[in-house]
Amino acid sequence: MHPAFLDDEDQIAPPRTLRRSLDDGAFTLRSPEALRPYARCVGEWLERWAQETPDTLALAERDAGVEQWRGLSYAQLRREVGAVAQSLLDLKLPAGRPIAILSDNAVDHAVLMLAAMHVGITPCSMSSAYARSQDPSRLHSMLAVLEPSLVYASDAQVYASALAGYGGEVVKVFSRHADRCAGALAFEQLQRGQETPAVREAFEALDADGHAKYLLTSGSTGRPKVVINTHRMLCANQQMMAQTWRFLAHEKPVLVDWLPWSHTFGGNHNLNMVLCHGGTLYIDEGRPVPGLIDKTVRNLRDVQPTMLFNVPRGFDMLLPFLEADDALAAQVLARVRLAFYAAAALAPSTWQRLETLAHRVRPARPLWLTTSWGATETAPAVTTAHWRLEGAGCIGAPLPGLELKLVPNGGKLEMRVKGVSVFAGYRNAPSETVAAFDSEGYYRIGDAGYLADADRPERGVVFNGRVAEDFKLSSGSWVSVGTLRVELVSQLAPLVQDIVLTGHNRDEVGMLVFPSAAGVADTGRLEAALRALMHARRNAGAGSSQCPTRALVMREPPDADAGEITDKGYINQGAVLSRRAAAVAALYAEPAAAGVITG
Repeated sequence: MHPAFLDDEDQIAPPRTLRRSLDDGAFTLRSPEALRPYARCVGEWLERWAQETPDTLALAERDAGVEQWRGLSYAQLRREVGAVAQSLLDLKLPAGRPIAILSDNAVDHAVLMLAAMHVGITPCSMSSAYARSQDPSRLHSMLAVLEPSLVYASDAQVYASALAGYGGEVVKVFSRHADRCAGALAFEQLQRGQETPAVREAFEALDADGHAKYLLTSGSTGRPKVVINTHRMLCANQQMMAQTWRFLAHEKPVLVDWLPWSHTFGGNHNLNMVLCHGGTLYIDEGRPVPGLIDKTVRNLRDVQPTMLFNVPRGFDMLLPFLEADDALAAQVLARVRLAFYAAAALAPSTWQRLETLAHRVRPARPLWLTTSWGATETAPAVTTAHWRLEGAGCIGAPLPGLELKLVPNGGKLEMRVKGVSVFAGYRNAPSETVAAFDSEGYYRIGDAGYLADADRPERGVVFNGRVAEDFKLSSGSWVSVGTLRVELVSQLAPLVQDIVLTGHNRDEVGMLVFPSAAGVADTGRLEAALRALMHARRNAGAGSSQCPTRALVMREPPDADAGEITDKGYINQGAVLSRRAAAVAALYAEPAAAGVITG
């Protein structure tokens, strides 16, 4: 049984995809539906809802003092954006230099970001991990690339020390304790700006192809780059989603969301969906990590969102709370129309647990599990799965206005994309920009995929890992890292948090295993499970590229400061292999090194 609304064309677009064959086994996929008109800029959404639904709550966050929600209606948000925008104009910041925002999601963060965008000043929300790291050199190098005119952070006590060694000429702004940083402004001073016609003039002068915001790539495939997101990209992408998720036209989204605005999932897909449709975003101060996931659970219980957006690790951390308390699960899922994952592959075991839980606590209303696929450079969604899926793996079909090209590459089909929401290039990086596109102007996103059904392209594309992460064994056999990793993590649930695969130019596949809390608590059970897994795959006749023969359990969790894990909670395979080269060497040592588990 599936949710009834999936059969209602007034609520969900029916799956339709056109395929065009090219030379050498390549082909393209696109939606037959034309992209309809969209807003000129993000600020038009704010202007609309401030007029049409001024009293609707737009943004809310927990008030740290009294643990209550503090929020802004659309009218209040527009007034604050106007005041701060005027103050930014009054500062006469140098043209062409962006604003850098270093802190986590917050109402002040949103106001500053939207105010800058409203008057043609480009904001760049950066991962707060850069500023909280023990080594601020990476932060300083990114600031040197950005050359910001103004740097904002929430609290000088937390962030000022990281800025101390940065030599750039910048205005510093803090929401709290600004007086403890020489020369800094308090954000409250910006909020006291008196809006003049200059704000409207700057807003009316915005070009849809002007720089709306900058985002930094995660660096999972190399050094982070500065991605230009234009107003057109952001607005067109939300129109694509609106034409597909048609229920958004009459059902305003209510989200409880922690996903950082320094990444495109949280900052473009989720935040912009709320603003585009006049919904409400409750900023979740929780995270999918021990000690903070409890806050997410509390917020979900209190708000009862209409949609759940998360990364796979977020669902993995959330599920034990809901599975242990049916009343809590029923309360959290009371209004949820869909559970949506992205940014990494969802383990089949997690998918099954979500469906089982929903069936138990709301049997008359099955939960729609779905996903999308895209990148920072595509603002972000390229595909979405707007139909009933039988399990994880399918990433959907192209959205209106985009064309997906699949090209044979190393035994896989590399996916490339062209369309109105695809970026034109990286900031001040001409060589990287040229390398990002093929000769026909398709962006080379770096992922692989294949049709779920070669004869029915409307059934979507199956994700097949990142081309750059795959490697060859010494036998010449390719190891598909993305697909194999998900299989192994699922089979080892709930003892394993993640796995990094090894074996480039070696005879056998190995595993660096990051245990979950359950695996740490019972190492004997984890080691037995690893041996059983390796034995079972070998006895089942799995080939060398599918059959790990050795494993080493990591005692140290992934280090975010070292880039081993991103803000969104997924593993950076390359960073782990580089930083833990000694562990990889130990994994293949002869005789076997201490701690190595063999199958």
